[in-house]
Amino acid sequence: MSIRVVVADDQDLVRAGLVLILGAYPDIEVVGEAADGIAALDLATRLRPDVLLADIRMPGLDGVEVTRRVAGPDVANPIAVVVITTFDLDEYVLGALRAGARGFLLKDAGPELLVQAIRAAATGDALIAPNVTRRLLQAFADRSPQAPTQPVEPLTDREEDVLALVARGRTNAEIAAELFIGLSTVKSHIASLMAKLGVRNRVEIAMWAHHTKRV
Repeated sequence: MSIRVVVADDQDLVRAGLVLILGAYPDIEVVGEAADGIAALDLATRLRPDVLLADIRMPGLDGVEVTRRVAGPDVANPIAVVVITTFDLDEYVLGALRAGARGFLLKDAGPELLVQAIRAAATGDALIAPNVTRRLLQAFADRSPQAPTQPVEPLTDREEDVLALVARGRTNAEIAAELFIGLSTVKSHIASLMAKLGVRNRVEIAMWAHHTKRV
């Protein structure tokens, strides 16, 4: 089945380029386009795409607010959101991660990374542009006003290994290859980490790791 995507960006050329790139992949179907945040929220609510690809800076509602409304902590049935931005360290991006975004990319990331992020988000994974992962998550940890939650159970050595790699922006496949374990084992470790840390996704795992100085 195709991954259904809504693309939201207020720049016509950028939006058209994103749609053109995604349309070249047979497993991805762009089901809607939005030129502002209000339209993006409406399309996401009505169409329930697998992934909303949203720019941070849009008129009407910015990408942070759209993310909060469709993927925030209080949303019963969240939609996977990948945010894109021109800047590699932006308050809007930090806000989007707090609001529930599953990952983010720079607009110059390239087609392969864009598609990888879409596929990861659709399967419950997350991808943060590797070249900005450390800076962004470290900034989030430094600015977070709350102390990190302690694990309900101690992490195993292998979970610590997986934690560190997630925090560095590795995908499940890359973690499996680096640790010489199966993909299903990686997914089990990540599920265990989410349960122990009380977080909802990989992005929050990475935030926790940086906040506690694990990496």
